[in-house]
Amino acid sequence: MSGTKLLLITGEYPPMEGGVADFTAIVGERLAQRGVDVHVLTSEQAQPLQERRGPVTVHARMDDWGFRPLYRTVRELVDSLSPDLINIQYQTAAFGMHPAINLLPRYLGGVPFVTTFHDLKVPYLLPKAVRLRRWVNRELARSCAATIVTNAQDREALEQVAGIRRVEMIPIGSNISFRLPPGFDRAAWRAQWGVADRTMLLSFFGFLNDSKGAIELIQALKQLTSERRPVDLVMIGGAVSSSNASNQLYYDRVKNMITENRLDDHVFWTGYIANEEVSAAFASSDVCVLPFADGVSFRRGSLMAALTHGVPIISTHPEVPVPELVHGENIYLVPPHKASAVADAVRELSQDADLRARLARGARELSRQFDWDTIADQTLALFQEVLAASRVNVPLQNADESTDH
Repeated sequence: MSGTKLLLITGEYPPMEGGVADFTAIVGERLAQRGVDVHVLTSEQAQPLQERRGPVTVHARMDDWGFRPLYRTVRELVDSLSPDLINIQYQTAAFGMHPAINLLPRYLGGVPFVTTFHDLKVPYLLPKAVRLRRWVNRELARSCAATIVTNAQDREALEQVAGIRRVEMIPIGSNISFRLPPGFDRAAWRAQWGVADRTMLLSFFGFLNDSKGAIELIQALKQLTSERRPVDLVMIGGAVSSSNASNQLYYDRVKNMITENRLDDHVFWTGYIANEEVSAAFASSDVCVLPFADGVSFRRGSLMAALTHGVPIISTHPEVPVPELVHGENIYLVPPHKASAVADAVRELSQDADLRARLARGARELSRQFDWDTIADQTLALFQEVLAASRVNVPLQNADESTDH
């Protein structure tokens, strides 16, 4: 695919903070290393307006993701760059909850599109327009030569939609590598928060929103501290993403709950920190708790980061079976929306060092499946098939439907 020109469209890109921003940057760089001429169209917040960043050219031009500005800008870039393929990195909040991005492939034509769905959340249209909101997401998938999902739950949902030509599952990797700061001292890192050696230090990683289960985590912490158990919690990383400030309300709710329950002395916030400091915070904790409201899945960057750092993980039962996740071997699973179950899991792990060690080993072993070079190779292979099919006007099939193997 050397010499192929790719246009990535994403609502967020570094230095903006967000999982999609990091994912797009990492995959773009890996594709560029494989000979692809990669261009990125993104928000003005990823200033300057146009810049060569390593092997990738970034066009930070969007201050409005509405119909007119989006379609005008994309048309200008297509005319000037002549991309062979356009890849939308879709997360509706990153595009301001606007449906223009969903209809872009139908509007443009002439260039094959692939959409990577980081979630299937629908954009906002009208207060009661639920069916229309679902339609625009399905229309985006139908109008593309292929779609990429990051987890089994989203794959199952899209495979039930008629008219979608191809659905491929390619996981995300961790945007945080395991890289401890020089001279890392676990006791010293814990001491900066006033965490004693015998205290069970829980960790939580990622931006806050109502799907992350932070409320249940704080409720569980309250139960545990009420029993006079030595338990603290470190909230690692930024709390509200650059592209979704609406989650500020949820953050405020979590903060108020901490204060109302007199837990301020038990909860520590790192804020947005560098990779090495994230690794140090993970390594300083005993258990990572990620009680997702919609169940654990591989689309969660916070899960991928915890796996990469080999920390024992408590999370929630997935909505769709994930065979790779085995309770008691590489993760500890509890029901969603149930703070008492989280508290029970923490009690058990605090008393069972062997189980914690087994979960940590299992997490490290599982994380090897999500190598960024493998992800880039799978993405590149799909793009090559899309381009080959578009040149001869052959519709793509799902891999398990193909008879060419």
